[in-house]
Amino acid sequence: MDDDRDEELEELLAEVRRIDVQSRRLVLNLLRGRYNAIFRGSGLEFHAVREYAEGDDRRLIDPNVSARTGRPFVKTFKDEREKTVMFLVDLSASMSAGFGVYSPRQAAARVCACLALTASRNNDKVGFVGFSGGVDRYLPAKKSVGHVLRIVRDCLALRGGSPRSAPGLALEFAARILRRRAIVFLVSDFLADGWQESLALCARRHDLIAIRILSPELTPAGAAEPAEGLLRVRDPETSREAVVDFGSPRVRAVFAERVAAWRERTAEALRRADVDLMDVPLGKTPDPDMIARPIVRFLRMREERGVRR
Repeated sequence: MDDDRDEELEELLAEVRRIDVQSRRLVLNLLRGRYNAIFRGSGLEFHAVREYAEGDDRRLIDPNVSARTGRPFVKTFKDEREKTVMFLVDLSASMSAGFGVYSPRQAAARVCACLALTASRNNDKVGFVGFSGGVDRYLPAKKSVGHVLRIVRDCLALRGGSPRSAPGLALEFAARILRRRAIVFLVSDFLADGWQESLALCARRHDLIAIRILSPELTPAGAAEPAEGLLRVRDPETSREAVVDFGSPRVRAVFAERVAAWRERTAEALRRADVDLMDVPLGKTPDPDMIARPIVRFLRMREERGVRR
């Protein structure tokens, strides 16, 4: 039994090291230069006063300095340098399912590694909330690459306390513990429901970004062309089993319609809450840019659009 545990631990550590190495290339080559332009701190802090110039906001005039000098002076502010980045990661049973080369949980660990390493190398604090039917683990935000690797390890290995997923509880927990504005990444397959109200509440206080991990059967192409023939499928959260005839064109069409409706329903709920969505589609075969591509696409979108205040 001890030998099995040692072997499992070695495999886990090797996987964490692989993710770290793969993430470093993305961090160093693509992300770090855009990071500060895309993600801002928890607010503005006073920087200095300077003499008023035409076009300045008159509401920023400092009455005390202006009175002493006899000329109008305005306050200037700058973004706080240190940011807090919090990852809310779904650990429910469905995150270990799917037909991809990576499970959604493995993909979530790689996405978190890329973004968390970028934040850490920018001297920002990084924290973690692992959740299933409730909050299973909370790691307060800290600075260090070692702390980031612990988060990656938990993404891969931490067992959820329930097979089901309750993103709403994790969002409420984050809104309660984060007293200052933070960058919050909600990483899930979003196959659960009942999180919409909590999402809107958290988004009002923080820069909340939804990262939706899409197994191949949940992507537009995969849903339209699932594996043909009879398949015995099991719901990982309820353990219900069924035999589905994907050889039937009608069954495939109904499946594709339901997946498309779910995808749009989720995206619309995020739009209503003014939350940006990063979709991470997974393939059935290895692709070195599978994780990097959606991250870079999302960051470019944020950069071109400008960050919300």
